[in-house]
Amino acid sequence: MQDALLAMLAKEPSYGYHLRTRLRRALGPLGESMNAGQVYVALTRLEKAGLIVSERADGLPERPDRKMYALTPAGQQRVAAWLAEVSWPKPDLADFHLKLTTAAAARLADPVELVAAQRRELMRRLRDAQHAALAEPDDSTAGLLLEGVVLRLQADLRWLAACERAWSSNENRS
Repeated sequence: MQDALLAMLAKEPSYGYHLRTRLRRALGPLGESMNAGQVYVALTRLEKAGLIVSERADGLPERPDRKMYALTPAGQQRVAAWLAEVSWPKPDLADFHLKLTTAAAARLADPVELVAAQRRELMRRLRDAQHAALAEPDDSTAGLLLEGVVLRLQADLRWLAACERAWSSNENRS
C-alpha cells in the first residue's frame, strides 16, 4: 500500500482522507475491508522514512486542521523504482492492480507497458521452471513443486493477458 500511496502523491499533493478514498475506489470490493487507520499509519511511516512531507492546512470551522502530504525527491525515486520492478510472485494481485491504476491516474507510466514488462519476466521464469521440471525424474517430489510453479506462472500469465486487454480497451476509450 505504501508504494501505491506514493504513486498517488506523484500526481499531486493530497490529504489522507482523499488518498484513502482513492485507494478504496481503486480496489473496488477488496477496498471495503481496508481499515481506515492503515492509510494514516502508512503515511506516518513514509514521512519518517523521508519519502513524503506533510504540512498543516487550515480546516473548515467544523473540521480540525488537516495534513497535506507531498512527495520528496526520495519519494519520487521510490515511485520510479516501484514502477520498474518486475518481481513476481512478490506482489499480490491487488498490489499489481494498484500499480496499474495509480500509474495510469498519475500518468507516471503506461499500464500496458507495465503489464508487458511483467509478462516478459514471467515468461523467463516459466522457461526456467519448465526446463528444471523436465530435468527431474518422473517420481521426484521436486518435480511436483516445479509443476506447481509452472502452473502458477501460466495462470498469472493468463491474468496479465486479461489486464492487457482491459487496459488496452481503456486507452481506446480515452
